[in-house]
Amino acid sequence: MSGIEVGRVVSAPKSVDQYIRAAPRETQAALRRVRAAIQAAAPNVDESISYGLPFYRYKGEAGIEGRLCYFGVRGAGLQLYLRPRDLEPHAERIAKYRTAKSALRFPLNEPIPFRLIQTLVREAQRLHRAGNAG
Repeated sequence: MSGIEVGRVVSAPKSVDQYIRAAPRETQAALRRVRAAIQAAAPNVDESISYGLPFYRYKGEAGIEGRLCYFGVRGAGLQLYLRPRDLEPHAERIAKYRTAKSALRFPLNEPIPFRLIQTLVREAQRLHRAGNAG
């Protein structure tokens, strides 16, 4: 969310709170609810900013295997990014939102499926644990 605001340079957010406060006012409630859904589904992950977006990773893990998800606002949509292998089991259910192998877009002029987001994150975490156990 870095860019120009009323003729001055705005720095990139350093926390998820800053990201949400810097977002357009009409999107802030939806962003808070997505954050809450992720935190409820995966309470033991680290929250930070990566690539300018709110980012969640498994504690103590680095690299692609440690990634859980990203989210943010882009244009008229809320974006959610998960690893493709975490989305594949839900391919039919998410088809109308999928814009790329790892990206879902929820139009802001439609109800955001917060329960679906929570389910996707919870299942991604379960798959991650199962993969690390075996």
